Amino acid sequence: MSSVEADHLERLLGHRPRHLDVQGGGDIARSFRVTLHDGKPAMAKFRKTGQPGLKLEASMLDDLRKAGLPVPTTLAVDDDVLVLDWVDDGHRRFSEDEVQRAAGAAIATLHQRDAGPAFGYGHETVLGSIPQPNHESSDWIAFFRDQRLLHMANRADDAGELPATFRKRLDDVASRLAEWIPPGATPSLVHGDLWGGNMLPTAEGGACFIDPAIYHGHGEVDLALATLFGSVGPAFFDGYGTVRELEPRFMPTRRHLYNLYPLLLHVTLFGQEYLSSLDGALRRLGA
Repeated sequence: MSSVEADHLERLLGHRPRHLDVQGGGDIARSFRVTLHDGKPAMAKFRKTGQPGLKLEASMLDDLRKAGLPVPTTLAVDDDVLVLDWVDDGHRRFSEDEVQRAAGAAIATLHQRDAGPAFGYGHETVLGSIPQPNHESSDWIAFFRDQRLLHMANRADDAGELPATFRKRLDDVASRLAEWIPPGATPSLVHGDLWGGNMLPTAEGGACFIDPAIYHGHGEVDLALATLFGSVGPAFFDGYGTVRELEPRFMPTRRHLYNLYPLLLHVTLFGQEYLSSLDGALRRLGA
């Protein structure tokens, strides 16, 4: 194992780990399965240069834990390293109906909790490596327009990845949000980055959630992102429906509206290969 990572973990944990195994993926951090001094497994994330500090992620996980969502326990953290309990999947897969039903019910329970009167949050959070402004507002349409949709369109513009024709279509949608978003939307604490890679099966057939991008928003933003890359199927929504009713217009229209935000994130970070997906979502909105 790398002496640099092992040395850092020894300073943070107070003991030297037995072993580190590199895990795949990760644009924001490098991940390792760590065998601790007592033989127990843990997950360690090491921040990559220029990426957000990991104390923010630990704070977001803590807020979700307090709200009752199953998340791994934080064992230790500084800005460069986050150490979490290892999630034992018992060789189960997230695609299993039992796991997806459990995940849907857990997210519905999170959305059902009282989150106060305002959208936003007490501080800025991040989606991937992109800052999320969270200035509090009582108006969901204004919040989503200014701090999500147009904010990320501006980031894609600044990155030189958003053609002018797409920007015009997005500005048109932003001016018409009341056509799709119902009046009286109430705030829920949302996970904020709810795709399949951030929902883990547990050995007991439940689900555990990682890598959040939390704020108080319309709960449907989580559900929309869960559908974006085919991460969930009918069982997830069956589980959600046991706790919280799904509004009829979500599937045909509003999920495409809310997915403009993560699609713009992908355009910003990964380039114009995601423009075809953005085009498809805009077309479904008649834009």
